[in-house]
Amino acid sequence: MRISENTSVSMPIRNMAMIILGVAMGVFAYTEVTARLTSLETSRELFQADLLKKSEQLPTDQEQYMLIEDLYKTTEKLELTQEQNMTNKVNIQFLRDQLDKALADVEDLKDKVRQNGNNY
Repeated sequence: MRISENTSVSMPIRNMAMIILGVAMGVFAYTEVTARLTSLETSRELFQADLLKKSEQLPTDQEQYMLIEDLYKTTEKLELTQEQNMTNKVNIQFLRDQLDKALADVEDLKDKVRQNGNNY
């Protein structure tokens, strides 16, 4: 068999179209896979850069974050205590008024008893 420039190959047009379509689909699939790999690699690199950046916290920064968290907890406790003290103040004032009234009533009763004692 001799092959040269003038050698002709006969092939049905349908087969030729299928070969061209297959090559086009292969090129398209390769392009899509390459683009997806590039996208994933880029996102991984960005993720690693952010992770490294966040892990570069100094011990003093970590201590400050812990202190801030403790201050928030302490503040919440103080707010609860203050609310309870406000309620206690109202109760104490009410009891003080009641005690003053009771003392006044006791003094009135003592005066009446003394007056009764003087009449006999």
